[in-house]
Amino acid sequence: MRGTRKRRTVPTELAALAMGVSEATIRKWASRGKITRYGGPQRAEYDLDELLALATPAVPPPDAYGNQRLKNS
Repeated sequence: MRGTRKRRTVPTELAALAMGVSEATIRKWASRGKITRYGGPQRAEYDLDELLALATPAVPPPDAYGNQRLKNS
């Protein structure tokens, strides 16, 4: 099956560590729909690729002078 990937999930503690936030923040993001919660009632897990995509900014930060950087063509 091409195009399908195996979901890589991590527990709340590792999700928080990967994102540099508290476990409470991870749970809050899940309750607000910002990230998807997997696992059973006693063990929450989160998709590592989804977390990393959330951590990657879509727009590059401005340079030291406040100008937006242009992507190389």
